[in-house]
Amino acid sequence: MNIPSELKYTKDHEWVKVEGDVITIGITDFAQSELGDIVYVEVETVDETLDAEEVFGTVEAVKTVSDLFLPVAGEIIEFNESLEDEPEKVNSDPYGDGWMVKVKVTDASQLNSLLSADAYKALISA
Repeated sequence: MNIPSELKYTKDHEWVKVEGDVITIGITDFAQSELGDIVYVEVETVDETLDAEEVFGTVEAVKTVSDLFLPVAGEIIEFNESLEDEPEKVNSDPYGDGWMVKVKVTDASQLNSLLSADAYKALISA
């Protein structure tokens, strides 16, 4: 299971890359393997400001649809539009080309509640 140490994680199996006041969010390798073949990613919240834990989109696999939760409050400033034509990038490259959204964070202190790679490993192996 690939869990890059430079990223932060959520209990909802999303990864967060922090770059100043902008974060990039996707789902983890564990999440994509649990979901199976991803056939559709929907994000209709671009340019909206949402609170932490609000749903910012959905990811649809062959057998299920899962909500995507915003880990911290912020404005959705970009959606990875390549996923509209190639949602399978989430399966093949979850930490690279399979990223989902970029968010301008409104309260950086909320980032402190995210899990480290080690804490996330402990969560999924429990």
